[in-house]
Amino acid sequence: MLDLGIEKLALIGVVALIVIGPEKLPRVARTVGTLLGKAQRYVNDVKAEVNRSMELDELRKMKGTMEDAARDVEQSIHSGASELEKQFSGSGETLSALAEPEPAVPEYRHPRKNWRLKQGATPQWYKARNGVRTKALSGAARVARFRPHKIN
Repeated sequence: MLDLGIEKLALIGVVALIVIGPEKLPRVARTVGTLLGKAQRYVNDVKAEVNRSMELDELRKMKGTMEDAARDVEQSIHSGASELEKQFSGSGETLSALAEPEPAVPEYRHPRKNWRLKQGATPQWYKARNGVRTKALSGAARVARFRPHKIN
């Protein structure tokens, strides 16, 4: 932006101190700093806008080339398909006759498993020793099980 060295800045500061005076110098310096900040933000906004417009132009060009390539591929596919149709119509065979027969899909068979029967990997003796519940108890059965017994 501006090419100012340390000597030039010091000279400007001394001249400003003499011309403006020490009382008004901080307010003037604050105003100049604010204006410089606004100018830098404006320049950065302009640069960003120019960059965005250049990127949009590049994207538009890229879009055009991709559309052209897609059209070329589509035309080549259509031409290839029409050539195949001409060959098959000349030989008298159809595409379905040339296609391989579909393999037979196996029929579903029920596995005949009893999913209600739970088979755990923990042995019954371990469950009995450690007091693991193996059967569901009703509320009344649970109360009866833990009811204190009278000893006579």
